[in-house]
Amino acid sequence: MSAILSSLKLVNAKRQNSVDPVVFRRNKLNEKLKVQIAMAVAMNKGETFTVKRIRKMRDEVTGLTSLVEVSKRMKTWWFTNVDTKRVAVQLFYGNKVIDLAKGKNAVEVTNGEELIPVLAKLQEAVLDGSLDVQIEQAADSVKARFNKYKN
Repeated sequence: MSAILSSLKLVNAKRQNSVDPVVFRRNKLNEKLKVQIAMAVAMNKGETFTVKRIRKMRDEVTGLTSLVEVSKRMKTWWFTNVDTKRVAVQLFYGNKVIDLAKGKNAVEVTNGEELIPVLAKLQEAVLDGSLDVQIEQAADSVKARFNKYKN
C-alpha cells in the first residue's frame, strides 16, 4: 500500500439506497404544506403566488428542445364554507383527503389570518409522526388506484 493510501482511513461502506417509506411520506406531505403556507402568506399580503417548474419544450419548426420555466397550477387546501362563512382546511395526500380524526377531515378557522398558524401546526403534526397512520391509509388508497389499472 502506498504512503498516500496508508495516511487515509479506509473502510468498507455500503450506500443506503432506500428511504424508510414512513419518512418519505412525511417529507412529501411536509413539502406540500410548505407550498400551502407560502400560498396563504401571499394571499394575506394580497399577492399572487406561483410555483415554477422547468419543462422541456420542443420547437415545432426547428425540432430543437429547450428548457422553459412554466407556472405550475396549485390548488389551495382551504375553502370558505358558504353557510358559516368560516374557512375549512384539509390535508391532501395525492388527491385524497386525509382524515385527521375519525370522521373529521378538516380544521375550521374563523378567517384567513388564523390559516397560517393552523397550517404550521398541521406541519408540526406531520413531522412529529402524529398523522403517520392517516398518511399511510391515504397512500394505500392512491396505490390501489394504480394497481387497478395494472391488472
